[in-house]
Amino acid sequence: VQLQAFGGGLVQAGDSLRLSCAASGQEIRHYAIGWFRQVPGKDRDVVAAISWSGSTTYCTDSVKGRFTISRDNDKNMAYLQMNNLKPEDTALYYCAADPWGSKVPTSVSEYDYWGQGTQVTVSS
Repeated sequence: VQLQAFGGGLVQAGDSLRLSCAASGQEIRHYAIGWFRQVPGKDRDVVAAISWSGSTTYCTDSVKGRFTISRDNDKNMAYLQMNNLKPEDTALYYCAADPWGSKVPTSVSEYDYWGQGTQVTVSS
């Protein structure tokens, strides 16, 4: 599975962005999908995750109520809608896929496939 994350950019605080994760090489309908972010010098942290069916989702506390994870298995895509962005959301955002799709993994080690990252920069 190859993943490509895109949709990042430079925005102002309070703006919205939608990140997309495009999968190729294999259907991801049975994979769990996660979005992670990383700033220089720090660990890569989970932002949100979704089970293969979309019935179960997870969002880290700092983005609850602002970010929404979703997926479209027919299009082999996953998304991260980010609203009311804050400067502390600035990071390189990655999407990842886990073949054990019934779970909602929240740790880096649980994911087998990673995209290349898309930069999100939020100015104050």
